[in-house]
Amino acid sequence: MELYVALKVTWALLLGILLTGIAIMVGMDMGVGTLLRFVGRSDGERRTALAIIGPHWDGNQVWFILGGGTIFAAFPTLYATSFSTFYIVMILLLFSMIMRPVAFEYRSKVDASRWREAWDWAFLISGALPMTIYGAAFGNVLQGVGFHFGWDGQYYQNESFIWYLANPFALMCGILSLSLAIYQGGAMLMIRGEGVIAERARRYAICSGAVAAILFVAGGIWVQFIKGFMFAQPADPGMAATPLNGPLVLMRTGAWMNNFHIYPLLWLLPALGLVSMITGSLSLIARKPILGWWLGATAWIGTIFTAGGAMFPFLMPSSTAPSESLTVWNASGSEYNLGWMLVFAVAFIPAILSYTTWAFRVMRGKVHTEIVIADEHSY
Repeated sequence: MELYVALKVTWALLLGILLTGIAIMVGMDMGVGTLLRFVGRSDGERRTALAIIGPHWDGNQVWFILGGGTIFAAFPTLYATSFSTFYIVMILLLFSMIMRPVAFEYRSKVDASRWREAWDWAFLISGALPMTIYGAAFGNVLQGVGFHFGWDGQYYQNESFIWYLANPFALMCGILSLSLAIYQGGAMLMIRGEGVIAERARRYAICSGAVAAILFVAGGIWVQFIKGFMFAQPADPGMAATPLNGPLVLMRTGAWMNNFHIYPLLWLLPALGLVSMITGSLSLIARKPILGWWLGATAWIGTIFTAGGAMFPFLMPSSTAPSESLTVWNASGSEYNLGWMLVFAVAFIPAILSYTTWAFRVMRGKVHTEIVIADEHSY
């Protein structure tokens, strides 16, 4: 039983790592897509911005696949319930993300201003919308999601999908997520871009870092006044993997702060996030984009793990049937499943990190606009 509990906690930690990988790597690409129309005033400048992330965006999608695969395999009940409850939101997310690779392939196929302008709008939508939805999802989960289960384990949805997107706290979290993505994308454009592209990206990234810091503080204050979730008494980590007939869960204002009171070291997580946002912006002001990029990555780490530390062990709490909330304890796969998955994760995650590092090292250096314009095969 102790091994099973350890595997559950390990996979909860790995889920946080993979969600952070999505935010950093995929978010960087989407940040560039969001900024494309603003940092590039001419077709050549926009093609240069696309060429900066062109060699990496499809490889970075691996993190998105890994995150979804981890939820599917390690927390199957969470996967089935969340993907069903957020079905329309997921369709919007997937539709916008499908637009992005199509835009990469088709934008420069036709040498016509209206054609390329239309695809530039596609980059903006397919960059801004997914990152806003990504952050809004965290905001929704922190407030609790409207669902419950029948006697046979069938889930029932109790809230409109519009509320998932449009409630104020979720929108704030979505804008925070988008701000961090724009920051990360702007830092990358500074690293590999030059001239007016790098300078414009610098201005947008600095502003986005400041906005993210303000929203992060505002969110920390706000979350103390929303109803969080807590067990009425200590829960058994080795409980059956079913949301039915579980321990009593209460909704209490400020309950998401309980873990921080019990484990004061957790305060290092929001401190890491906030300090990284502030010092990251200062690094870009000082024209040190590489340092700024890494500080943006640690800002994501601090932000996502702050939410995870506050919620643990809750994964997807139910606002209409709190005792049927999905947690690390009752929504995980079997011990056999988690054990074998860990073996493959230990093998493949370092391989992905090594490949990503190699790819960025090989394709480092500045991207020159005149070379991009002269190459008819470039983006």
